[in-house]
Amino acid sequence: MFLFHQKNHGGTWFLQIFLFRSRGCAFFRIFAGNNKVMPQQRKIELLAPAKNLETGIAAIDHGADAVYIGAAQFGARKAAGNSVEDISRLAEYAHLFGAKVYVTLNTIIYDSEVQDVERLVAELYNAGADALIVQDMGVGGMNIPPIPLHASTQMDNRTVEKARFLAGVGFPRIVLARELSLEQIKEIHDAVPDTELEVFVHGALCVSYSGQCYASQHCFGRSANRGECAQFCRLAFDLVDADGNVAARGRHLLSLKDMNRSEHIEEMLDAGVTSFKIEGRLKDVSYVKNVTAYYRAKLDEVMARRKEYIRSSYGCCTPQFVPSPDKSFNRGFTDYLLYGKRGDMASFDTPKSKGEYMGRVKFVSRDYFTVTGGVFNNGDGACFIARDGRLQGFHINRVEGNRIYPQGMPAVESGDELFRNYDCAFERQLSRPDAPRKIALNLCFSESSDGFVLSGKDEGGAECSVKLTFEKQPARSPQRSNIVTQLQKWGGTPFAVTGVNVEMSEEWFVPSSLLSDLRRSLCDSLLEKHKGMVERTDMRLNESSVPYPLDVLDYKGNVANGKAAAFYHAHGVVKSDAAYELAPVDGAVLMFCKHCIKYSMGWCTKNGSKHGFKEPFYLVSGDGKRFRLSFDCRNCQMQVIAERQ
Repeated sequence: MFLFHQKNHGGTWFLQIFLFRSRGCAFFRIFAGNNKVMPQQRKIELLAPAKNLETGIAAIDHGADAVYIGAAQFGARKAAGNSVEDISRLAEYAHLFGAKVYVTLNTIIYDSEVQDVERLVAELYNAGADALIVQDMGVGGMNIPPIPLHASTQMDNRTVEKARFLAGVGFPRIVLARELSLEQIKEIHDAVPDTELEVFVHGALCVSYSGQCYASQHCFGRSANRGECAQFCRLAFDLVDADGNVAARGRHLLSLKDMNRSEHIEEMLDAGVTSFKIEGRLKDVSYVKNVTAYYRAKLDEVMARRKEYIRSSYGCCTPQFVPSPDKSFNRGFTDYLLYGKRGDMASFDTPKSKGEYMGRVKFVSRDYFTVTGGVFNNGDGACFIARDGRLQGFHINRVEGNRIYPQGMPAVESGDELFRNYDCAFERQLSRPDAPRKIALNLCFSESSDGFVLSGKDEGGAECSVKLTFEKQPARSPQRSNIVTQLQKWGGTPFAVTGVNVEMSEEWFVPSSLLSDLRRSLCDSLLEKHKGMVERTDMRLNESSVPYPLDVLDYKGNVANGKAAAFYHAHGVVKSDAAYELAPVDGAVLMFCKHCIKYSMGWCTKNGSKHGFKEPFYLVSGDGKRFRLSFDCRNCQMQVIAERQ
């Protein structure tokens, strides 16, 4: 053997040349490589929403490594509740592919509900749920099974100090605030490197820090911290100054665009993100299919290049459509503060879906108009921003070239931008059954002393063998082709055969019926094997004395039960006020926002911009309610404050 090596920073490049002889001939085998140590591989998760069982299965089939779903009670989306039985069925399906199911229990809990929560958690644990996403610290002190608890973004997780505390008391995962920049995410990862960080990557945005919004409770008696958000932030407001001058009229001044961070996956991985979360537990199944498949492809592209990142589940997904988030519900997109405040994050014109930009109106006739740009189809839905600043939509009956014949002629004018918010052909594709997720399986057909054996090993690590006794007889014709063909027929199962190895000492006759029996028996054995492979991580919060970052909690601490109060007291909090829902505070700050109306209006003082109005500004809703705006420019934060009664 000859060895040649050359130093290269980061490792030593080497070339190995082996000379060996076989049957009188000389062969060379050359190996080249780098002895740089591969970084430890990190399992990465794509986490998709599940409105119900159907949507959850669709998310798994389109590439999700995990789904999050609401139970019948105590989830932050009250309209997205599910029975324990459906959650159990979803967990059984997900676990087949090594995927997980997290149940949202992320509301604050009243003392009168503690026993109901304990009962529900026990049922969810027995149903196979892998973790609970919780907001209320009281859950950790309840009499519940040892199911892992994930710290919901509703806990307002945006500082290193908070992350250290949550990791210190035993939360294996922290769901970070949407408002954090890439740099802040990395700082938190560096502070708690052994704790998983879950970060939102796509979907609707709350304008206030999650868990710190009390506007819905104040105005409508519907608490966002109790799963009943009335979407106050999507309403239209007038912006008036201290003298009553109107700076903006009827605009959706608190409404944000939707998040889309698909172009920054690799940077987020390198910052320490473990789980990429898609928002949308109220979204329909076509939305979840499309967006999940899109991010699956994005993550897989990075993992193909970066071997230190690997999937946390297995199974091949083959969508029968080309994923495109532009074609699903969206208010326009923003990467939302990932690189700090930049671009237009707000959606002042409308809180509704605009969809994908298609082009401009060129000419308007009595019953049709022409468009320059994208191609529309019969049955599409379209919209535009009218001259009064409001979104108007219409249905397309017929398309002839660039002529659009709408169902009813909208008030479009030449030059108006057109958007398609319903792609009829694409939705038709999404409505069709897709190819289900498949687990790659290698087979080996061989003989035994008294029959035949079929062995299989799949990509999830399940390995089984089944045997059938059969009197062997010499075959009159070659058998291999039929054996391979018959053993590849796994169509109605979760498995897809990627290779069949046939090992026989002689050309034995092998009937197709025997092969079918072996195949069915092996399938049953593999499915049973997968059930036994489900790893349950039992975990409880520990009783460490890690101090909470604050020693006094006001209404923003969201303390709604005695167990939560006891938890904080045990960790150094000397005083905790009742939650806003239990004791409303006159003149309270109702929202804490990184979104700034002055910034979006082009009046940011940091940029030296000015306006001709007298502050403070007020938001005035359609029913006449007034809310004062306060701007903390140093910390780049806006507060929405209730008028004192």
